[in-house]
This record gives sequence, structure tokens and C-alpha cells, in this order.
Amino acid sequence: MSSRPALLWFRQDLRLADNPALAAARKTGLPVIPVYVFDDSLAHPPGAAARWWLHHSLEALSAELEKLGAKLILRRGSAAEIIPGLVEETNAAHVFWNRRYFPGHIETDKKLKSELTEAGVTVETFNGALLREPWELKTGSGGPYRVFTPFWKALKQAGPARADTEANPRKLETKKAKLKSDSLKDWALLPQEPNWAEGFEPLWTPGEAGARERLRDFLNDIIQDYKDGRDRPDKDYTSRLSPHLAFGEISPLQIWRATQAKISKGDISDSAADKFLSELCWREFCYCLLFYNEGLPEAPLREEFSDYPWRDDARELAAWRKGETGYPIVDAGMRQLWRTGWMHNRVRMIVASFLIKDLLIRWQDGEAWFWDTLLDADLANNSSGWQWVAGCGADAAPYFRIFNPVTQGEKFDPDGAYVREFVPELKEMPAKHIHAPWKAPDDVLDKAGVKLGKSYPHPIVDHAAARKRALEGYEKIKRA
Repeated sequence: MSSRPALLWFRQDLRLADNPALAAARKTGLPVIPVYVFDDSLAHPPGAAARWWLHHSLEALSAELEKLGAKLILRRGSAAEIIPGLVEETNAAHVFWNRRYFPGHIETDKKLKSELTEAGVTVETFNGALLREPWELKTGSGGPYRVFTPFWKALKQAGPARADTEANPRKLETKKAKLKSDSLKDWALLPQEPNWAEGFEPLWTPGEAGARERLRDFLNDIIQDYKDGRDRPDKDYTSRLSPHLAFGEISPLQIWRATQAKISKGDISDSAADKFLSELCWREFCYCLLFYNEGLPEAPLREEFSDYPWRDDARELAAWRKGETGYPIVDAGMRQLWRTGWMHNRVRMIVASFLIKDLLIRWQDGEAWFWDTLLDADLANNSSGWQWVAGCGADAAPYFRIFNPVTQGEKFDPDGAYVREFVPELKEMPAKHIHAPWKAPDDVLDKAGVKLGKSYPHPIVDHAAARKRALEGYEKIKRA
């Protein structure tokens, strides 16, 4: 057997268990060289918050590989140049990777595979990120799904493409030759001064072990309340697996199989699991949308929305980003995002609706801010979610569905606990008035120590008037 090594190219799959590319590389019996390339030359490089997670995730992956006797080689630059260079440098006979689905990535991978194959290198690629490839599920007419519910039914019936997950390898045959590797520290992925990520550390454990622990805790306890409680930002009823999924520290198949195992044992109900798995499959749906619509991150799927009468207001956009809109549930969400790198999904919809429909600011501006500040920033989820709220995407919420930030706060944060946590200026406000402090009597404001316009801002827009204005804009594009 040839002693020429195999390159294992890690990308959005920073784990050892259930990693099809790793499993295939090991089966060759050849020495395996693990490599990660930080290529920020392509469109949509990681945002600032995601870079923080990437640093710690690579640290964790590197430590796990060292336990197997392997070293993770780090290189920064164009993958289109670095991977062929490494093949030549190591005389590699094989290259293995798990497929990516973002615009730019697909073309890079196709070109690389073609070039390497022509050079006599065996290239094998795998699905390590999805339950089903985007092209595997088709509508009755043979096209891709544009509506989620039938997509979910089809995926649920078909089930995952792979029968089972793969266990962690206990050993990895590796090449002992010394290869140049960048220092992770030199990539400067972490914030310096100021360290705006200091609030992330106590809340998150990047890496495969952290992902497994989070899934275990969720399935052992939280999932029982997920169906009815997932819309409550004041409660910890969500999985918080999204950053781990975004970096591939855990696979959808691992989550699917672990959940099904709990059902089989009778530990959780079918209805609780069904709702959770449908949300996992919303991610799959978003990947299908992006795969078939490369312009999804920039352009509305419903082209008429390109002519919507948007406003450019830098002051109001800045107020939204800072969580200083005067609407407590909106401000709490935006401050949670800045402080923790994450935002509760219900609140993501509320803040998005406020930006798009109350302020008439383009959804792309909101998407860009989320991309830079979310630890779980995922191009498919992010783009699809913003287009859904804007009413211009596939299976989108109707444009006339405009969230009232006051009633949303009263319904999903009834005691005001979420607002008090992230908007401490209002911590002494009674629940009756906390979601609309401008309507509170003066004596209530005085007792709570709230001075509108000073300690907490007045609303930057009147919701009723803003709603009317948004609907008038929608009528304009309908007539056109």
C-alpha cells in the first residue's frame, strides 16, 4: 500500500464524531494530515463574533486531535492555492472534505476537485452538514421546495440519508513529517481592546465537547418544555445548539438520532420532539433555499420588493443596533445580542420586524448586523430569516403581519424579567408598565427611577403611525 498521506480538510465540520470525511480518510489506512484553512477572501467571511467562536473551536479541535497523535495544520489564505500547495508539499494521494453549500464555496470546491483529480489525486467529498442534500428532496413537479410545511413532511418521511452516526475515533494514523503551521494567536480572531466579547466566556463552551454537553442537557430536561415554552425569552427553554451547528461541532444527524433514541426509551413525548426536530429541519429548508437561490443574502426572492420605498436613516439604524429605540423588548433583544453574541429566536423576529416595518430600513442592513454580531451567524439561516420577516422570501410571513413590540413583550415576557435583565434602567418598573414605559403615570416612573429621554429614551417612532406607513409602502409595490 502507498505510504503517500491523505489530506483531511476541515471546514464547517469542526468535530471528530460523525465526520464522514474523517471516517473515509481513516479507512484508507494512509497517514492522515488534518488541515484547516482560514480563507477570508471569499464572499461572506466570518463576522467579528463568529471569529471569537472560531478561535476557541479550533483550539478545542486541535486539542482533541493531539490526543489521537495528530496535529492540526493551520494555514491562512486562499484555499484554492493552499490546498494544492499542501498536496504538492506532502505528496498526498487523497484529499477528503465535507461539502459546503454557500455561494463562492461551491465554485471553489468544484474547481479544486477538478484540478486535483486531473493531477492524479483522489478527491472524495461527503455530506456532513445536512440530513439530506438540497437536491435529494423534490416537489411533485420535480422542483425544489419553496414552502416549509410540505418540505418538513417530506424530510420527516424520508428520514436522514445516513443510517447512523459514527463514533469518535480512538486513534488516527498520521504523518510524522514536520509541516509549517500558522499560530492561531497570529490570526487575531479574538477582540483586543476593548474586549467586547468578555460576556461570552461564562455562557458558551465552543467545541465538540461543549456541543455534546448542551445537547445532553437539553434532551434530559429542557425539551419537555420546548414546544410551549420556546417563545419565552425570559425562560431557558431553547437548545442553544445553533452556534455548535453553525461550526459543525455537532451534526444534525447526531441531534436527530439522539432525539429519536429518547423517544424510543419513552423519555420524551413525540409532540415535544416533533416540534424540536421541525425547527432543526427549518435549517435544512434554509440551506435548500440558498442552494437554489445564490442571491438570497443580498436580493429579495420576491423581486417586487426591490422597489419598496425604503428609508436611509443612519440615526435610527444606530439606535436599533445599540438597543436605544425606546421599545423595551426590542432594546432588550439588541443588548442581549451585543452582550452574549446570541438572541432568542422570538425576539429576533420582533427586532427584525421593528427595523423593517417600523423604521422602513432595508432588511439587508439588519442581516449584515446580525452577521457581524451573532455567534451562530449562518448565511442560510440568517438570509432566510430576514427575508421571512420582510415578507419577500420563500414561505414568508405576509408583509402586513407587523409585530407590535408592546403586545409582543406583554405576551412573551409577561413579568418583564427578560427586559429587566438586559435593560437595567427599567428594572424597577412594574410588569404592568415595563413594555410601554411612556404610558406609565409620572409617579410610577419616579418610583422606578426612570426619566424618559434621559435614563431611558422615548420611542423613536410611533408604532401605529409606522404600521400605517409600512402598509402604504406595500400597497405601492402591489399597484406597481
